Amino acid sequence: MKIYSLPIYVQRFFTERLATQLKASPNTVASYRDAFRLLLKYASDQIGRAPTDLQVADIDTTIVGGFLVFIETVRGNGARSRNTRLAAIRSFFKYVAVNEPQLLHHCQRILAMPSKRYNKRTIDYLNPAEIDALLAAPNLTTWYGRRDHTLLLLALQTGLRVSELINLTCGDIVLGTGAHVRCMGKGRKERSTPLRKDCEEALRNWLMGHADDDQPKPLFVSNRGGQLSRDAIERIVHKYVKLASSECATLKDKRVTPHVLRHSAAMQLLQNGVDRTVIALWLGHESVETTQMYIHANMEMKEQAMAKTKPVTAPAGRYKPNDKLLAFLEAL
Repeated sequence: MKIYSLPIYVQRFFTERLATQLKASPNTVASYRDAFRLLLKYASDQIGRAPTDLQVADIDTTIVGGFLVFIETVRGNGARSRNTRLAAIRSFFKYVAVNEPQLLHHCQRILAMPSKRYNKRTIDYLNPAEIDALLAAPNLTTWYGRRDHTLLLLALQTGLRVSELINLTCGDIVLGTGAHVRCMGKGRKERSTPLRKDCEEALRNWLMGHADDDQPKPLFVSNRGGQLSRDAIERIVHKYVKLASSECATLKDKRVTPHVLRHSAAMQLLQNGVDRTVIALWLGHESVETTQMYIHANMEMKEQAMAKTKPVTAPAGRYKPNDKLLAFLEAL
């Protein structure tokens, strides 16, 4: 009987499938890596063998199911994190099924494991007063204040993702006629986003003295001159939300993250009458349907729709079936 060593397939999955064939982004590779580190440690503890001694057949539906329960109950992860881990495991077993048809039935059982449903919260976003308070919070007399003000303004106007902000270089900013910012978005799709006059002016002032050679430099840097991290941008946002909350009370009760700035940019476009197909292109969404969540969260559009309706004039009462079968169905 042929033995299918798990380490061989895991290594091939990451080096051949993700890195070479799919050219997956560093974020995807890191997410899959974390999922397998947790899974292999859990399986090793349950089976009693080191990860290097595990076989593909050892990772069955019992182990995967127990692992998913483990990350929710013991690690305290939510349903979204649970589904993300399951997606990584599914991707691996799809790869195994293609390369080892003898394991197809084993892989199909794992691939059939469903994602968990969860409650979807309405997105958070900032209203115009909150945006003004946030942008007024940085101290523009300091280097840090000018950097942070420019970063927040760019994020709120363009709706760039955190990863896109981090990877921006000085050469990605085009000023003058047709001012815009270029970025490499999710799915390795390059896009250009126009800049508003106030944002263009802030970037022009920030770039003075930052692009004095031909070497690509990060647009936003730390005090050591290196690229900002995701955590650093989150700290910047939290810092100025806290400062701005003294001027705008509604910010005190809001959970504001860098992604909320992206939502705020989209809501500004939607509330100013921009079509959702344009918003999808602006944000770099794969599908226009993704932009539907902004319509769902926009209370102003709902209020305008309600204003166009008329009161119901139908007589009050409740439907009463006159048939025993219909009565039975109605009572269910």
